[in-house]
Order: sequence, then C-alpha cells, then structure tokens
Amino acid sequence: MLKVGELAPEIDKLATDGQRFVLSRQGGLCTVVFFFPKAFTPGCTVETRQFRDNHVELALAGASLVGISTDDHRTQCRFAESHDVPFPMIADDDRSVCRAYGVLWPLIGVARRVTYVIAPDLRVAAVFHHELQATKHRDDVLAFVDERFRAARPGPPS
Repeated sequence: MLKVGELAPEIDKLATDGQRFVLSRQGGLCTVVFFFPKAFTPGCTVETRQFRDNHVELALAGASLVGISTDDHRTQCRFAESHDVPFPMIADDDRSVCRAYGVLWPLIGVARRVTYVIAPDLRVAAVFHHELQATKHRDDVLAFVDERFRAARPGPPS
C-alpha cells in the first residue's frame, strides 16, 4: 500500500463514461481514488452510493473522484449505471492499477477497500483503509477534503 508523501502511479484507463481517466490530468484541490473489491456486493454498493451522494459536496470543495475495482469494463458500466454514479468508475480487470497502488489481495486477486487522496503534484495526501467499514471511507474523505479546502481558502483580510 502506498504511504502519505509517496508519488502516486499514473492511472490511464477507459472509464464508465466512455472517456479515458488520466490521473495526471485531473485538476482541482485533489483526486479521491477509491478501490473496492467487487461491484454489486453489499459493502461496495453502500460505499459507492455514499460517494455518489456526496459527489457534489466533494466537487464544490475541488475534489474529483474515481472508483476502481477488478471487475471487467462491462460489469463496471452496469454497476455505475444501476446506481446513477456521476463520476468515472474504472475496471481494472488486468489488475495493473491495483498492483501499482499495492491494494491487490494476494490469492483472491481483488482490490482491498482502500481510498487514496492524491494532491495535484501526484503525491499521496491521505490513505484510508477500512475493509469492513465501507461507510468510514466517505466520512474520512469528507473530513480530510473539507480540512484541505478550508486551509486552501484565503482568509479574510486583516
């Protein structure tokens, strides 16, 4: 698993919106990259819906969002569509991104539930890992992004 301060590997993959998602081309305050084990499973569905429901709040704070699992592209597209996901989702069926980010479970070959917040300089700003607490990722991300947003805003003139 990557650590805070490390350079995040590039991501350049076809997303569910039909566009290529390229990490280094994301703008704004940060990019939230959440890895989840498997589409259509209860925990992953809850986690994805929570990010969906807070997508606007994150976008207003300057954060972009992408979800990644080891499902194939067709399954990922069906998953995103069935839950009205407004942000890109990536199918990492060759597991290259999961390996690069150190989130691949050995033996079973699916992604661990890990969320990275990536700064514009592509450095890892935060890492959240809660396998059995899918709802905690959204809470951790919202708190972290809100804190960064407040720190980035210029204060009132003195």
